[in-house]
Amino acid sequence: MLELVARGEFAPGAAQVAEAAGVGLRSVFRHFKDMDALYREMTEAIEIEVLPMLLRPPEGATWQQRLFDLATRRARIFETIMPYRVSADLRRFESPYLMEDHRRLLRLEREALEAHLPEAVRADAAGAQALDIILGFGTWRALRQDKGLGAQDAAAVVRRLLADAVARWPDA
Repeated sequence: MLELVARGEFAPGAAQVAEAAGVGLRSVFRHFKDMDALYREMTEAIEIEVLPMLLRPPEGATWQQRLFDLATRRARIFETIMPYRVSADLRRFESPYLMEDHRRLLRLEREALEAHLPEAVRADAAGAQALDIILGFGTWRALRQDKGLGAQDAAAVVRRLLADAVARWPDA
C-alpha cells in the first residue's frame, strides 16, 4: 500500500494491494480486517518517519523566527506525507476512522502552531486562523498539486504569506 500510494496511486483497492504484495486477495484480508486497517498501518509507518522532525522544537530567538523554522520543517514533513494524506483524504468521507484521523492531524497542526504564538497573536482569532491556514497542509497541497509549483517555489510562497502575516504584530 505504501509503495502504491508513493507512486501516485492515491486510491488503491485491496486487489491492487494484493497484486503489488504478490499475495492473494484473501491474504490481504486475513492480515487486515478492512481497508481502514490498511490505512491505520500506513499512518503508523509514516508517523514513525516524520515524528523526529515533528517533535524537535522550532529554532529562533523570536516567535517570528520560530514560525519561519516551523514553516521550513512543515514543508519537509508535508512533502513526505503528501501522497499518503491525499490518499486518505480521498476516502475520509466514507470512513469514520479516516475522518477522525484528518481532524486529529488538523488539531495537531493547530496546537503545534499555537504553542509558539504570543498571547497577543492568539487573542487575534482571525489572525491566528490565518497563520494556521498559511502553515497548514491544505495550503501546501494546493500550492504543490493545484498550482503545480515545485517544492522550493511553494516554500517561497508560504514564506511570503507568513512574512506578510507576521508583520501585523511587530511588537508581539
